Amino acid sequence: MSESYDAIVVGSGPNGLAAAVTLARSGLSVAVYERQTSLGGAASTGELTLPGFRHDLGSAVHPLALESWFFREFGLERRVPFVVPDASFAHPLDGARAGLAYRDLDRTAESIGRDGGAYARLMGPLVSHLRGVADFTGNALLRIPGDPLAAFFFGFRSLEQGGPWWNARFREETAPAMITGVSAHSILHQPSIAAGGAGLVLATYAHGRGWPIPVGGSQSIADAMIADLRAHGGVVHTGVDVTDLRQLPPARAVLLDVTPRTLLRLMKDRMPFGYRRALERFRYGGGVAKVDFALSGPVPWADPAVASAGTVHVGGTRAEIAAAENAVERGELSEAPYVLVAQPSLFDATRAPEGRHVLWAYTHVPAGSTADREEAIIAQIERFAPGFRDTILASASRTAVDIAAWNPNFPGGDISAGAPSLTQLIGRPVYRPDPWRTPVPGVYLCSSSTSPGPGVHGLAGWQAALSALRHEFGTRLRPDLAPRPDQLAEA
Repeated sequence: MSESYDAIVVGSGPNGLAAAVTLARSGLSVAVYERQTSLGGAASTGELTLPGFRHDLGSAVHPLALESWFFREFGLERRVPFVVPDASFAHPLDGARAGLAYRDLDRTAESIGRDGGAYARLMGPLVSHLRGVADFTGNALLRIPGDPLAAFFFGFRSLEQGGPWWNARFREETAPAMITGVSAHSILHQPSIAAGGAGLVLATYAHGRGWPIPVGGSQSIADAMIADLRAHGGVVHTGVDVTDLRQLPPARAVLLDVTPRTLLRLMKDRMPFGYRRALERFRYGGGVAKVDFALSGPVPWADPAVASAGTVHVGGTRAEIAAAENAVERGELSEAPYVLVAQPSLFDATRAPEGRHVLWAYTHVPAGSTADREEAIIAQIERFAPGFRDTILASASRTAVDIAAWNPNFPGGDISAGAPSLTQLIGRPVYRPDPWRTPVPGVYLCSSSTSPGPGVHGLAGWQAALSALRHEFGTRLRPDLAPRPDQLAEA
């Protein structure tokens, strides 16, 4: 490689692209290197089952897309058309019942019944401080929050929903099941403070802004960032598997959208001993097994209201979901697993041929599991949607090992790129004021393994790029990321 650049980014996931966009917008020459022949990482879309059925390979629904500080600066919702369902998520229960989390918190409370008031009192202060909650949780470092009241409400409610007293305010099944269903996104022990906090953040977005679905699939988000990068002189190299940083061309800054495990492999023996030991202690979490379905029609939920939600949490009561998740933590496969389901084609007609549908589903498994969970997933969905099996035209199943092979940032199938425990959110991947900057001059880590953690938000890449601008290029100016008129979705 004879070229040279101001900055190189390895990895084209949302964080890598956020870093590249930020650096290119600062007037630097930037190159992105990606091992796959396609771009986007976890935010990519493709045909996995039948022609014309477009499935999200990684993430599908994006609770963080509208409130991420980076995406607000980038103007994502002005660049990409989103559909925001009235119901962010649904939680079916036995007996053709379901809890619905509407964007309208009052409507949600009314639909829950006896526990509606308790649910509204739990979520109300967080929803009314949505921006403060988003900014506090989007900066997991130990810093003074911009909205102390939001931090106070969030902290005490996380303690409540993360402890053995988590049922104290509720009397029936629906409300606590809804909270545990959203908390289980974290792949953590139930209950725990980190899982409770994760659930409250996602529920706050559900009632405050909704959970948006990008038209055309998650690839639309990646494509918007790639287009902006190229519009500002950035170049992209695909099909390049970087196995040692010495194979890259010269650059003043190298930003790596990789896990600490991969960083150690790329640096070989050039990493200082203390930092290397800290990265070796970084823990990875449970994995996922995923199935994508091509369907002849919509899922026949026993409660038809479930179809109004873009996301469905399948698993039954709070106790049932906790049992399933804690079994995974013990290294076991649950016979009645928690299943996270997304049904984007109900809201985006571009995703499947007319009258047909795609369904995205995954369940949690021990890290490195080779178990194919397709039948377990079908059985759980069938429990709440009798006749679902008859709608299946084709399916594509991936084990945790398959997912790790597809994306090395998901070791063992860990889509969080490191267990999002309380300690590993505060010190991610190490306890440093600037966790994105490594001790190796000019080398930065910008993946979800760094603060603020997992999710399609671009914040880790953005913060790493701002750090590189300060330390390698001597500027504290934050570049303007706003879209030009020709980059607007309506243009």
